[in-house]
Amino acid sequence: MKLPDAPWQGGEDMRRLLATLGAAEGDTRFVGGCVRDTLLGITVADVDLATRLLPEEVIRRLEQAGIKAVPTGLAHGTVTAVIRGKSVEITTLRRDVSTDGRRATVAFTDDWREDAGRRDFTINALSADPESGEIFDYFGGLEDLAARQVRFIGDALTRIAEDHLRILRFFRFHARFGAGAPDPAGLEACTARANDLMALSRERIAGELLRLLALPDPTPTVRIMVERGIFSPVLPEIDLGGVERLAALPPREQAAGVGADGIRRLAALLPRAEIAVDVAARLRLSNAQRARLECIERAEPDNGIAPRQLAYRIGAECAADRLLLDDRFGAEDAAARIGALASWRRPSLPVRGGDLVAAGVTAGPEVARLLRRIEDRWIGEDFPGEARARAIMAEELRHGA
Repeated sequence: MKLPDAPWQGGEDMRRLLATLGAAEGDTRFVGGCVRDTLLGITVADVDLATRLLPEEVIRRLEQAGIKAVPTGLAHGTVTAVIRGKSVEITTLRRDVSTDGRRATVAFTDDWREDAGRRDFTINALSADPESGEIFDYFGGLEDLAARQVRFIGDALTRIAEDHLRILRFFRFHARFGAGAPDPAGLEACTARANDLMALSRERIAGELLRLLALPDPTPTVRIMVERGIFSPVLPEIDLGGVERLAALPPREQAAGVGADGIRRLAALLPRAEIAVDVAARLRLSNAQRARLECIERAEPDNGIAPRQLAYRIGAECAADRLLLDDRFGAEDAAARIGALASWRRPSLPVRGGDLVAAGVTAGPEVARLLRRIEDRWIGEDFPGEARARAIMAEELRHGA
């Protein structure tokens, strides 16, 4: 079988890189996701190369050809080539010497099958000759790809023991590429070894989980994970009630023309607002992710507040998240409300504390109190211009007097 032609294969920069790395001599191949996705007709985001050349030789050849070489993971044989701002990862063929479920010690090899055998799933172990397009399939990946089956290479328990993150990867790849029920052997192995997830860094768990949740509709797969207790060791708060909330979200996002988002989907899975702070800390989310999750889940009543008023108070992104998750609104109503925020820019209150002081209010708490009252009215009237804002100020000053 031949790899179909695709735009990513034929550019001048790629040809130059392949020539530098001896592709014509059989030293370098396309590998992994770029082969898999091209066969599926999916746009390829990243191109990975595998090579028989040792990392030092890869660097030497790249530098000699005037290509920037970044030693991104020399211990594991990975060098990144950067050409005109685009990156391609090049990894020397490897075999595992030892693994502990979190990291591996590797030795280099020149055996393509041995390198393919250390990968996780059959559909990820495909490689292709850049010159002829010939596809090399050592473990039935083409058949699994045609059947939309995500299957571990060899014994699933062994693959999981090598890297515990493969438990979550199994479900993410099933949600993205699988059809029907998950592979039984893989599912049983992941269920049996779910507690192994506790040995992983929370950052790795969060990264994999958010990628899963950001897929078009991960709900069927997440339901299986909950039913099988996969989340229990690290996120016991996620239950079938959260799955139902998640199930309602993709149709609402689609109606609103809003892209899938892992943090928003995670918020849907969490049953109570106060849990968000703990989960964000446990997963060691970034400051921005943590703030967003906490904003979405913050237990503060909005009493059906208009979208722009809500956006003014909590930000447009968080307002859209809340509207999408608010089951008081149907999909079309939520979409219309979010549409009202599309071109909206947060205005500034035309009245300042100095205006109140100039009008005779003593600087201090009274200025802040009056300013809040003026702002509340100004927001409630949908952000009128300066003339109306000053009229509101005058009314509040008379009321205060």
